[in-house]
Amino acid sequence: MDMHTVVVGTAGTTAEDVIAVARNGARVVVSEEALAAVAASRQVIDDLAAKPDPVYGVSTGFGALAVRHISPDLRAQLQRNIVRSHAAGMGPRVEREVVRALMFLRLKTLASGRTGVRPLVVETMAAILNAGITPVVHEYGSLGCSGDLAPLSHCALTLIGEGQAEGPDGVLRPAGELLAEHGIEPVELREKEGLALLNGTDGMLGMLVMACADLARLITSADVTAALSLEALLGSEKVLAPELHTIRPHPGQGASADNMLRVLAGSGLTGHHQDDAPRVQDAYSIRCAPQVAGAGRDTLAHARLVADRELAAAVDNPVVLPDGRVESNGNFHGAPVAYVLDFLAIAAADLASIAERRTDRLLDKNRSHGLPPFLAGDPGVDSGLMIAQYTQAALVSEMKRLAVPASVDSIPSSAMQEDHVSMGWSAARKLRTAVDALTRVIAVELVAATRAIELRTGLTAAPASQAVVKAVREAGVEGPGGDRFLAPDLAAAEEFVRAGKLVETVEPVTGRLA
Repeated sequence: MDMHTVVVGTAGTTAEDVIAVARNGARVVVSEEALAAVAASRQVIDDLAAKPDPVYGVSTGFGALAVRHISPDLRAQLQRNIVRSHAAGMGPRVEREVVRALMFLRLKTLASGRTGVRPLVVETMAAILNAGITPVVHEYGSLGCSGDLAPLSHCALTLIGEGQAEGPDGVLRPAGELLAEHGIEPVELREKEGLALLNGTDGMLGMLVMACADLARLITSADVTAALSLEALLGSEKVLAPELHTIRPHPGQGASADNMLRVLAGSGLTGHHQDDAPRVQDAYSIRCAPQVAGAGRDTLAHARLVADRELAAAVDNPVVLPDGRVESNGNFHGAPVAYVLDFLAIAAADLASIAERRTDRLLDKNRSHGLPPFLAGDPGVDSGLMIAQYTQAALVSEMKRLAVPASVDSIPSSAMQEDHVSMGWSAARKLRTAVDALTRVIAVELVAATRAIELRTGLTAAPASQAVVKAVREAGVEGPGGDRFLAPDLAAAEEFVRAGKLVETVEPVTGRLA
């Protein structure tokens, strides 16, 4: 398959496809098999719509108003009205990649043949994605049950040619104008279609998929910075021996220990416990780095398992079953996704916390084993990395607050019909903030550890560490006029970590890291 094209079939999608569409603008094609399945399920809905018996979502109202039977002449208005009334989000716009993931994942469910929409709806949504049109979706409006209702409703508004959207040029315009400009006809919704566009966990799932990809890179990056800090503090690599981790067989722990050991291979700095002051053991932030990062790895593996199951799901209510039945259900409840979103925020906060402790140790002359205070060039005249660590500490404190679970809360809505909700969207939003903060925390440790390694004159750092020190300096992470002791460019360090360049730098020396 062309790497720039993602084919959507009836069997769900993959995390890689979500990221390709959301972040890289991959083109979306709906398979013929999927269009046939969509047409078949639509026929079931058309048959039910022609009968006098009320069917939820087809010929009734919604939620607490489901008791009202809707006559055929009002059903198109009903579907249009649910989109308009539910597009009640408020607050700042969410990121373009989140909206594209949201739309793509809704498209994935529509293409499953379980929702009862017409092929026209599926093809139009694909066309909007391919045109680079991004609906305006707001921060607030989802409780994570009955799906991400308000966010999905704002996307559905664009489908019917209403509301505001961003064009491929980044300019906000009326959605109808953008559709016309790209030769896309607005959809006149029919029975069941408005509801099918709104009822899914797509927003929280899209953010989970992207967070998993980001955290995988960041956990490996944290293994590298932990190894650099161990080396800069003249710590012992013996705690990373495979036989020690085999007897506590958590796979993530073993992978992180192996990563650190690879980075430290050939180091002339490790194991110097007796040089300045006796040390029987390194501090926990050094010695237990694989255990903490490894627990994060195992948490991430569980989150990916949940995401993969959800990516294979068709989340809607009601759904058209293979035998032709149309049944109400509770599959739109976001609990499975919300729990792992919260779990990842906890893991990210702890990973940031232990990284900050290592940074603080590097800066404290009483615990850094011969390094100058705050790694300053001229302590007193120069504050070194004192305030960089303050910034790191502030980020860690914020991440601890973000680690408080959203999914343990619930607030009733819809006249007590929707009396228990997941708050999964909120969990996803705070996780995105936590992932950004973790990137910055790791960047500060990177700056401190590489500076400390440079100050260890007379001892030779590991080849991988030398490569990182060189790459960091070439990336412009140094002070004014090239003075590495003054005002390092933390934004440049953050971008170095965010873009995956830290891992890319060491892998030619270490081999592929986990």
